[in-house]
Amino acid sequence: MGLQDASLAQMTRGLERRFGLGRHHFVTFSGYRRQPHFIDPTTRQVFETSLESLRQRYGFRVDSYAVMPEHVHLLVSAPAVATLSVALQALRISGA
Repeated sequence: MGLQDASLAQMTRGLERRFGLGRHHFVTFSGYRRQPHFIDPTTRQVFETSLESLRQRYGFRVDSYAVMPEHVHLLVSAPAVATLSVALQALRISGA
């Protein structure tokens, strides 16, 4: 275990990850190669349309989101169908 790993272990000691319905998650992800793909209004619209479609399909709530030129921030609830990672993977491969 390196120094960085030891520091992380010490920092996270006692913390719990909680998943499930009713829980909220803050998610950040960037576009391909961190390029400013979301600067184009059409691309942002495709993302928002995909997010809404997948929100309905997986049954999660979007409490807030911010689309920046090269990345996205989401505050979402856990989905009713599947896991959050499955829903986010579907979002990323949807063309968003």
